[in-house]
Amino acid sequence: MAYAANYLGHDTPKLGFGLMRLPKLEDGSMDLDQICQMVDVFLDAGLTYFDTAYVYTGSEEATRKALVERHPRDSYTITTKANAWLGNPTAEQTKRQLQESMTRLGVDYLDYYLLHAIQDNNVDIYDSFGLWDWARSLKEQGVVRHWGFSFHATADMLDRVLTAHPDVDFIQLQVNYADWDDPVNQSRACVEVATAHGVPFTVMEPVKGGTLANPPRVVREVFDATGSTLSYPSWAIRFAASIPGCLTVLSGMSTLEQVRDNVSYMRDFQPLDADERQTIEAARAALGQVYQYKCTACHYCCDGCPMGIPIPDFFAAMNRKLVFENEQDAKRRYARAAEKAGVNASDCIGCGQCEGACPQRLPIIEYLAEIADQLE
Repeated sequence: MAYAANYLGHDTPKLGFGLMRLPKLEDGSMDLDQICQMVDVFLDAGLTYFDTAYVYTGSEEATRKALVERHPRDSYTITTKANAWLGNPTAEQTKRQLQESMTRLGVDYLDYYLLHAIQDNNVDIYDSFGLWDWARSLKEQGVVRHWGFSFHATADMLDRVLTAHPDVDFIQLQVNYADWDDPVNQSRACVEVATAHGVPFTVMEPVKGGTLANPPRVVREVFDATGSTLSYPSWAIRFAASIPGCLTVLSGMSTLEQVRDNVSYMRDFQPLDADERQTIEAARAALGQVYQYKCTACHYCCDGCPMGIPIPDFFAAMNRKLVFENEQDAKRRYARAAEKAGVNASDCIGCGQCEGACPQRLPIIEYLAEIADQLE
């Protein structure tokens, strides 16, 4: 099935503002001054799509202060999400997230609403809680204009979910050139399933948690050889935005500099041409030769960890050795993260809570043992 010319989001600007990784001050509070500047630059470029979630701590409140209270409601769209598995909420607690989100955001309707992070180990919860019918009813009531779900699983499972719920308006997929043919994340296969069902999609993790914003040397060399002056993340974001059926690409921006860079090439977005697509293929091949921990730093693994291990921070430190061959920097970063958290990788008790929560399905316990052996 091909997308109709007027599919949902066909005229939406192809860069969306992901509000999961907003900048913070030293005391842990949101850096509201910088966030306001980031929002203003984004809107001034004619971009409109903002994405947050109930479980993004502090994000919805910051969105109200930086966006909703400072700009006309018709100048932007807001997406947020209901999560039925982090913290083990009941069905009623999950449904109450809607009103809490709208209060935090200061809005009386939502442009987009998603059932959050559907994957193998939680889809039954969304089914048993009756959340599909509930989300559908929100659209019927006019509280939500468009509804769907975000997804972290296989293409086969995506096909089953879309077959069971053919009336979703859109979905959210993890898509980037690194994961395009990855057997676990299956970006290409999931896009093909969405296309077959005619369901448009927003893209999350286009730069894979920052990995593709500062890729390994062998990948940088591929891009540098083209003579392009565009930034490394621009290749990743334009790759995702060029895929037919894309509603918008979410960039989880953390600094004003990142916003300005993204805006510079997405204000007047041009899809990749044939030569640029070949460059992406070469970059993907080069990246495939580099062993690394494919963590996107979503931090879902940290909620409920009985030892309080800052798993993404430890993985980021280890990747300094694996990807950039800098063992000294890796050990320095690891020591800093361990001191701040008051815990080491070797303190892992192997309970498996983290692996059950990980959207990337990483062998976290095995990785922590590897880190303890090489960085402690």
